[in-house]
Amino acid sequence: MIVVIRISGQIKLKGDVVETLDKMKLRKKYTCVLLNETPENLGMIKKVNNFIAFGNIDEKTLVELIKTRAKHIGNTKKKIEHPEKIAKEILAGKKLEELGIKPFFGLHPARGGINTKKHYNKDHPSLVLGNHKDNINKLIMRML
Repeated sequence: MIVVIRISGQIKLKGDVVETLDKMKLRKKYTCVLLNETPENLGMIKKVNNFIAFGNIDEKTLVELIKTRAKHIGNTKKKIEHPEKIAKEILAGKKLEELGIKPFFGLHPARGGINTKKHYNKDHPSLVLGNHKDNINKLIMRML
């Protein structure tokens, strides 16, 4: 399961990039979505690589993301119950809409700051653009 976070805003983006981000349901800055590793999704990620951070999410981080940032469809104030069960169903292949949860998560800007000038490098954790692989979990925890 791939998690994708939109880092850059809407200013000075080309039309095809905006359309791709819209198809991925990344309409606002610091929005996060979960995608399966299909060729279509990987192609969209490659197209918008310079505007997003992405990587493989682990179950612990997914549970924390659901617990703190998931919302029911219809904007009810009701809390999400059993986030562990929901995380296992998502990793098994169910979609968030089928579980009654919005397909995106709004995140807080990263605590400690970020640098959007260069792509991610293990030696510099403030660099956020591009493929983080398994280190995306650290970025998500900074943004919860």
